[in-house]
Amino acid sequence: MSSGPYRIFISAGEESGDLQGASLVASLMEMRPDFQISGLGGKKMRQAGARTLFDIDHRMGGIGFFESLGNFRHHWQIYRALSKEILSGKYQAAILVHYPLFNLLLAKICRKANLPTFFFISPQVWAWRKGRVKKIRRLINKMFVILPFEEQIYRDAGVDVEFVGHPFVELVRPALTTEEAFREFGLAPGTKTVGLLPGSRISEIDRLLDTMVRAAALIRKGLRDCQFLLPIADSIDPGYIREKLKNSPVAVQCVAGKTYDAMNCCDYLVVASGSATLEAGLLGRPMVIVYKLRPLTFWMGRWFVRVKNFGLINIVAGEEVVPELLQGEATAERIAQEALSVLGDPARSQAIRSRLLRVRESLGEPGVARRIAKSILAYLKISPTHEKISI
Repeated sequence: MSSGPYRIFISAGEESGDLQGASLVASLMEMRPDFQISGLGGKKMRQAGARTLFDIDHRMGGIGFFESLGNFRHHWQIYRALSKEILSGKYQAAILVHYPLFNLLLAKICRKANLPTFFFISPQVWAWRKGRVKKIRRLINKMFVILPFEEQIYRDAGVDVEFVGHPFVELVRPALTTEEAFREFGLAPGTKTVGLLPGSRISEIDRLLDTMVRAAALIRKGLRDCQFLLPIADSIDPGYIREKLKNSPVAVQCVAGKTYDAMNCCDYLVVASGSATLEAGLLGRPMVIVYKLRPLTFWMGRWFVRVKNFGLINIVAGEEVVPELLQGEATAERIAQEALSVLGDPARSQAIRSRLLRVRESLGEPGVARRIAKSILAYLKISPTHEKISI
């Protein structure tokens, strides 16, 4: 190890990257309190001990090619500044967390600076642009993957890879019992409860929430006795959701800050495609996945993306465990039909829950960030100086 502090550059984009980056920073700092970790991140990474040169904000979370173009100048300014930072000679290693388009560009700069570079949470090379694996082999010293089938893809391509398990296995845990959550949220015990999860981005909410609310009205008509819950993502202003629900034909109870407790209360979920589908699956909640993009973005996606399923929970399972309604299929009528078919059939609901449990078992054990931190230190031939020992 060189004289002076050991400096690590880190880059994470979006709220989810900040969360996973924070766990990794905390584990590294626990093992090596003398490390100095700086780069792109958010509030959680700062709390864990990283120094953020730029902060993650809503502009770092575009979904879809055309949706991201509007923030190109912002991304480009940050990329240029971070490139200069990487080439300054301050750092001895780099960690890139997800956010593949941006971080793979930074990986080129890291290679130019001769930094050992680690990538946590693989780009979805199994879905589209499989040729990126060759670029990753050139630029990345070690890839840490969180989906079990990804490991073989990289190993076959000659990439140093390690399956470390999925972070959600330890993160997706309700803090309250179901009875406590029902009381806190003002829900009626014994009443069928349906959760509406329209996404964590304004663009998703604008495309999906009205349809979900109309579906809720149809579900209530079919069940009569039911209640609706909407967990608000941390990235969304609760006032925005409440304003959108002002003219809702059904009462929808909004919950901020306790997403997993809210989801765990539900007998059925209507979920925007994304990481929330995996979270719902880990909680064993039957669901329908809905997915809408701008027509041109969706058309381009269908042209380039080569996957059988779009919902992450189904991708991990290798089959359609829960239904997916895409674009024109994502209507209030179809959503209600799928929900009622499960809510009215306890045996089918239990079968889905059992299959979701098997998906959970395939995703590894808790302790992902600690395993990655140990692996990074081993690769760099650095011994931990401080680490809690489990007894």
